[in-house]
Formats: sequence, C-alpha cells, structure tokens
Amino acid sequence: MTQATTHEFKAETKQVLDIVVNSLYKDKEIFVRELISNASDALEKLRRTQLTEKDILDDNLELEINLSTDDSAKQLIIQDFGIGMTEEELVKNLGTIAHSGSKEFLNALQSEGEKNESLIGKFGVGFYSVFMVSDSVKAYTRTWQKEGEGLCWESDGSGGYSIDKTEGQRRGTKIVIQLKDEFEEFSKEDRIKDIVKKYSAFVQFPVSVNGEKVNTVDAIWLRSKSEIKDEEYEEFYKFQSNDYDSPLMRLHFSADAPLEINSLLFVPKRNMEKMGMFRSENKVALHCRKVLIDAEPKSLVSRMVKILKRCG
Repeated sequence: MTQATTHEFKAETKQVLDIVVNSLYKDKEIFVRELISNASDALEKLRRTQLTEKDILDDNLELEINLSTDDSAKQLIIQDFGIGMTEEELVKNLGTIAHSGSKEFLNALQSEGEKNESLIGKFGVGFYSVFMVSDSVKAYTRTWQKEGEGLCWESDGSGGYSIDKTEGQRRGTKIVIQLKDEFEEFSKEDRIKDIVKKYSAFVQFPVSVNGEKVNTVDAIWLRSKSEIKDEEYEEFYKFQSNDYDSPLMRLHFSADAPLEINSLLFVPKRNMEKMGMFRSENKVALHCRKVLIDAEPKSLVSRMVKILKRCG
C-alpha cells in the first residue's frame, strides 16, 4: 500500500485562495457553475484528443457530466469522463492556484476598475470557489492514457493537499464535496437542478442531476440564422422568458470585430407595464462560452445599440 504524498500551498497561493473563498464571489452557488465549466473543458479536450489518438482509456464512455446529491451525507458529487489528469497535472492544475500567474491575478484584483466577474476563468481560479462551501474536497482522477493510474487529490483548502493512488477510477475526474453544515442546501436535488438551469443550461455536453438530464435547450444564438426554424426561436424564447406567448419580433445578430459577439434579442407581445400590472425592465443576459456570466449586466443593452449603429 502506497503512502499519500503531502504538499504545502505556497504563500502566494494561500493569499489567492483566501481572496477566492472570502471575497471574489458574492453568490456561493457560483461554485457549481465553475465546476461544470471545468468538466465541460475536460470533455472538450478529450474530444480533441480523440481526433489524433487511437489508444484512449475507456473510449466507450459517453462525453457527459453527472451530478449526484446526497443530503443525508451533505455531499455533492460532480463527475466527467473527460481528459483526466496525471499526478504532474494534478499538482499544476489543483495544487497551484492561478498557475497562469498568481501575481498577475493579485495585480488584476487591485487594479482600478477591474471587476471580479471579469476574472472568472481568466486565471484558472474557478475550482477553488468550492472551498467557500466545503469542509473538504476530494478529486478522483485518471488520465486518458492507458498506462496512467488512478489518483485522489484531497484538501480542506487551508494549508495544503495530499495526493494518493486509488484503484477502480475510470477516465476523467470525479469531485466529491463534503459540504459545511450551513451550506447543506447544495446537497439537495432541486437546488442543484435550479443552479444548473440558471447558469449551465446551454453547456454543449449533457448535464444530468441524479440521472435526469437538465440541459435540454441549445444555445441557438451561436448558430447561423439560416439553419434555425421559427419554431426553435419560439421554443427558446418561451424557455428564457417563461412566457406562454410567441414574441412580437426578434433580432439575431453576429459580429466578429471589434469583438466577437453573438446576440439574440426578443420583444414580447404584451407590455405588462402599459397594462398597469408592474414596471417592466429590459433584461439581457450575458453568456461566455455558453455559460451564464451575468443575468442582468448593467449598460449592456446601450452598448449593444451603439455597436449595432456602428455596424449599420
């Protein structure tokens, strides 16, 4: 039986972890989005690897993301059958926070006008948001290479982490989250389903919660207008707006300069404010790589209008 190896977080890494856990994210539920995004990236890397490599471990596994809840044990498990990690990659990806540049990350946080939301995914810190809600985290993983081995990375998010060998691990990564008592809500099925639908409804791979697929609608704003039927537009509008009626009109617009933008705007038939029911606000959600970044970004509509006028 092998002995687990222990590692200490570097001082700079501890500082970044403290920021991520205590002040970077306002909404604790965001950790679910971050872990699903990481799982989706791992699946996409595996899919690209399949194009160039033939000898892949468990190549019959479906490219999907599975979440399991256990409210009696206060646990949440997120598993993907993606690229997986070697021990070296575990140390690099999970043992070194913001491995693309911890100092750059800290400088970005301190820079004038820099918003925390803009840092999400930029420095590879999303995984560590899990420590906002957990007592401990275990990441079981096995690389896609057949000569690889099963590994378990474990940490409570304080001083360091350990890596041990484990048997029976399939390709990909399984993250087991032991939740703090005050965050046991994240071990409940309905709560996790709501979070997935809110943030990750358009992830390109199937996402299931306790065996039930949750993401059932495509991100049609990324598709060409010529290949989308009116019925698909209406289905998408009703899904997003919770409206039973069809929209009055729509605008599907794409541009690649000065920024790559894919937008889909709808105008509802009914004006609730005019009918005296309630004040209606414009609502436009901002997604990046099919993941919800901001449900109501300020001034986004006015900026989009300026871009549209500029483009004619």
